[in-house]
Amino acid sequence: MARYEAVVEISHLPGVADPQGATVQRALPSLGFTNVSELRIARTIRLVVETDSAAAAEREVTDMCEKILANPVIEAYSVTVREAVAQ
Repeated sequence: MARYEAVVEISHLPGVADPQGATVQRALPSLGFTNVSELRIARTIRLVVETDSAAAAEREVTDMCEKILANPVIEAYSVTVREAVAQ
C-alpha cells in the first residue's frame, strides 16, 4: 500500500453566516486595513491515508468529510490528494 497526503479545505456555503469572519472583517479597518471585503474564515485538515491508489484515498477522505469532517448542510469542502513524501 502507498501513503497519500490529503488536504481538505472546508468553508461555509454561500448564504450561511460566518460570525468569525464577520468579526475579523469588522476589526480590520481599526488596524488600517480598509480595502477588505467578503472575508470568510475556513479551515484546513491535513491527513495521511494508506491505501492502494490516489483515487481510493480521495474516495475515503470524501467519505470522511460526509460523515464527520464537514457538515454538508452548511459547509462546502474540497479534497486534494497527492502521494506522500517519504520521511
